[in-house]
Parts: sequence; C-alpha cells; structure tokens
Amino acid sequence: MSKKYSQFKAALVLSKASLIATLRSPTSIVFALLFPIIFVTVFGAMVDNTAVKVKIVLSPHSDSSSPMYAAIKSISIFDLSYGKDSAAMLADLKKGRIAGILYLHPPALVNGVPHFGTDLLGSSAVADKLPLIKAALQEAATGVNRKVLPDQPVAASIRTVNIPGRVYRQIDFILPGQLGFSLLMAGVFGSAFLLFNLRNTLVLKRIYVTPIKRSFLLLGEMISRLLFQIICFIIITALGYYAFHFTLVNGFITFLEMLLLSVFGLIIFMGIGFIISGLIRNESSIAPVANTLTVPQILLCGLFFPIDNYPVWLRTFCEMLPLTFFVDGLRKIAFEGLHIWQIPIQLLGLIIWATVVAILSVRLFKWE
Repeated sequence: MSKKYSQFKAALVLSKASLIATLRSPTSIVFALLFPIIFVTVFGAMVDNTAVKVKIVLSPHSDSSSPMYAAIKSISIFDLSYGKDSAAMLADLKKGRIAGILYLHPPALVNGVPHFGTDLLGSSAVADKLPLIKAALQEAATGVNRKVLPDQPVAASIRTVNIPGRVYRQIDFILPGQLGFSLLMAGVFGSAFLLFNLRNTLVLKRIYVTPIKRSFLLLGEMISRLLFQIICFIIITALGYYAFHFTLVNGFITFLEMLLLSVFGLIIFMGIGFIISGLIRNESSIAPVANTLTVPQILLCGLFFPIDNYPVWLRTFCEMLPLTFFVDGLRKIAFEGLHIWQIPIQLLGLIIWATVVAILSVRLFKWE
C-alpha cells in the first residue's frame, strides 16, 4: 500500500532548503539585516531636536476670546486642535501622541490689571518638546503683554504642570520603521528573484512533476522567510533595546505580538514578490518593477519621519498602504503597550491586503 503524500511535509522540506539558501545569500543579509542595523545605529545615536510640528490640544473649557488664543493660534510650529474628551486627551499625552494640553483661563483682574492665564499640561513622554513649547508660549505671552498693556505690569503668564509618562525616544520611532524596511526588502526582492531563478533554471519544472501543490510550495517559501525574519527581528530589536533603550512596554509579550503582526506583513510583501515574478518574464525588469513598488512605500510610510506634515490628500493615500498599517501597528504595540487585538484598524488593513495579495500570488504563479 502506497504511503500518502504529505503536502505540509513537502512544504517544510522546501522551506528548509530555502532558508539555507537565504542565509548563504549576501543580498538577503544586506537588505534584511545589515541596512536596518546601520539605520538603527545611526538614528538611535542621534539626538532629536528638530520638531517641525508640535501637536497641541486645547482643553474643552478654554476661553477662545482670550488674546492668548489668537497669539497661540498664530504660532507656526503648533498643530493646534480642540479636545472634547478630557480622559482621551490625558491618555494621548501620556503616550506621547500629543505634546501638550492648554487651558486658557477667562480674563481676570488682578490688582486692577487684566490677567490672561494659560496652563500647559505636559508629560515626560514628550519632554524633549517641552522647552520648545514653553519658549513659543512665552513669546506669545510677551506679545500679548505689549499689545494689551504696553509699558505696564505683565498681563499674560504661563504656568506649566507636568504629569508622568513614558519617555519617548527617537529609537521608538525609527526601529519599527526599520523592521518594516527589513521585511519589505527581504519579502519583495527575495521572493521575486528566488522564484524567477527557480523557474529559469528549470527547478520549478522538476518540482512540478511531484504531487506538491503550488499553494504549499509558496507556503514553504513563506515559512523559510518567517524563520529568517525571526532571526532578523531578534538581532535588530535586541540592538535597539539594549544599546538605545527601545521601549517594549510588556517585554517579551510585546516582542511576540510584534512578531505575530509581522506574519501579515510577510504574506503581503512576499506575495508582491510572487506576483512580480509571475508577471515579469525578463530578469532585468524585476528590479525596476520591485523598486517602483517599494521605494514609494519607504518614503511615504513613515519609516524615517512622520507623515503628519503631509497634505491631507497625500496623508490619506499613505495611510492606505500596507507598510503604513504594519509600521503603525508595531509602534502602537511597542511603545503604547497595546495588544494586537487593540489595533483593529491596522489589523484589518493588513488582513485585507494579505487576503488580496495571497489570492493574486497563487493565481499568477507559473511553473515555467
């Protein structure tokens, strides 16, 4: 009696062979590991003092008729918005999503002199931005003083109150971006060239005569890439954590959840590589096509700098890209301490992208 053929066992055998080939490939090591390590080291050692826009929220009961309101609104570095939920505002402040909360007091007479009080609520999560905020507010208060009571006692003042929060370092922004960069480059370029070379050297044609299904062949490749990315994740995250104090709120649990999220990214980016390999018949065309799909994501998805300063139309487009969903999810899990089920927008976006890309990659796969 013949032994039943195991598709999964065949996929594991292929994944083992593919992993060995990947570890021996200088290109895979450079793009997936060496480049991210260089970027993490360079940016992690830098001091971030170049805030372009500072998010400030006005408390719900602030007096918008105060001269301080107009003065603060005109400060170009402030991204001013209006808060409605005090609890949500405090949570955002503690997590570093906003840089400060302002409360503008109604005008009051102090010894016959009008006084326009302003309270600034800050947090250690954005301690690096507080000196810049204070300086801008003090300049605004000075302008109000000169306008309301020239050559008279001070009419406007700033009072700062600090609340505890996590210290947000530049590495907390950079490292998730580099993990995304590693996954993107290894997934797209590695899988595209791998399948093309296997097809070009007739290896796929030989595998075709075996009973293995193409979906399990692709599964084997994904398993090998996942094992390779686990190695890269451990090295890059350990470097950021031990050398530059990268924040892992829940420790090893956080790392495992980041790794689980990477499975969706791996499916998407490897699937894109499989699609490219299935559509392109000329090896010299693979790199230009892959670069056309990866470079815009590297520049637009917040790997090196926030996308908050982009125009609304461009920011909306960026937020729909798979790399944005992935990197944002990593940052929320790592720094904010959210669990993977607490990031439904990012998770749903990745699931949709993974489903579409997986279906297309299987259908467009060619044995020869």
